[in-house]
Amino acid sequence: MPAEVPIQAVGRRKTSVARVSLRPGGGRWSVNGRTPEDYFPRPAHRVRIEDPLRVADAEGRFDVVARVRGGGLTGQADAIRMGLARALLSHDEELRAPLRENGMLTRDPRKVERKKPGRPKARKRFQFSKR
Repeated sequence: MPAEVPIQAVGRRKTSVARVSLRPGGGRWSVNGRTPEDYFPRPAHRVRIEDPLRVADAEGRFDVVARVRGGGLTGQADAIRMGLARALLSHDEELRAPLRENGMLTRDPRKVERKKPGRPKARKRFQFSKR
């Protein structure tokens, strides 16, 4: 794999879309031009985005650049996680089984349900009054 050409992949979750670039390096991270500690204040989000590298036993071997848009921090973190898993998979096809076992290659289809007419929210109904 040439060092100049990064591996690119896309990950999605809820309304978030992440484009992840992976290239051999010393383990530097960039999320929208910021460090993960700066972008994701919750440690749970940072652990979540680093999961694919931990499963692939590739921590510190790649530099990761993620561009993410839309949604909230949880959706963005999971989108980066999926994009990183896909990028690692295109680097080494043998990682498919461990990544699949940990659910990192499966797109989570859940989205916010739309509000229905005649109701206050998507499924909630107004209080029923018999008299």
